[in-house]
Amino acid sequence: MRSSKRSAAGPFDGSSRSRRGAGGFGGFFDLKAAGYSDPLLVAANDGVGTKLKLAIEAGKHDGVGIDLVAMCANDLIVQGAEPLFFLDYYATGKLDPAVAAEVVASIAEGCRQAGCALIGGETAEMPGMYSEGDYDLAGFCVGAVNRDKVLTGANIGPGDVILGLASSGVHSNGFSLVRRIISDRGWNIAETYPSAGGSTLADQLLEPTRIYVRSLLPLVQEGLVNGLAHITGGGLLENTPRVLPSNAHAYVDAGSWELPSLFRLLQDGEASNPRRWCGRSTAALA
Repeated sequence: MRSSKRSAAGPFDGSSRSRRGAGGFGGFFDLKAAGYSDPLLVAANDGVGTKLKLAIEAGKHDGVGIDLVAMCANDLIVQGAEPLFFLDYYATGKLDPAVAAEVVASIAEGCRQAGCALIGGETAEMPGMYSEGDYDLAGFCVGAVNRDKVLTGANIGPGDVILGLASSGVHSNGFSLVRRIISDRGWNIAETYPSAGGSTLADQLLEPTRIYVRSLLPLVQEGLVNGLAHITGGGLLENTPRVLPSNAHAYVDAGSWELPSLFRLLQDGEASNPRRWCGRSTAALA
């Protein structure tokens, strides 16, 4: 195994809250400079999953780093936490410098969108562990929230309104199923599908995951929401109840929004469970 540490790309919010020297063994973050009075740290880690297989097949790597940051940062914001810093892990059998550069640049872009600092990362080259051209990603994000601003869902009650924030696409969940539908239907991801918005199927499916931090953080800090749920694997049915108190139940009218064209295509392609696709990725209870 050959491993190399990547130095920080620097904070992306114009601050000097993070620091990492070249060749250092770890990243530093000045929590006092972040302005918290009684902070709790919140940590999350995730990956991109088998969406990477589609990206590798399509030769399109400029969005997967945004996916990586999004899956972690969105888990923080729904608990009321502001993402502060991010670290990544890139593993492959044989390093392709051009692909790695594209991936790392997209991770940096994801950090810009999330308002957090990329304070370091690890690149591991492990011959024999991966097929030619394959790589995997893992991300780690730490955020902070003042103790009195933590979103626990305890204040949710009857009469609260559930607002769904639209996804940018399939995001980074369900791609084993997506790839199975593509295989079963014999679809060519390089072809243009009118029902997929007029672009290639690969472009539609690889649209980066939306990062909700800038949309939600001001509302959270002003106390305007009682709870947030990140709708990932398991969909609305499994994720919304995670933030509900025991005396509350959610009523969601699935006919109140228009299903995106890509989701309709996937819905038509999956005869076994066509109701699986919803096109919503975060639910706000206000």
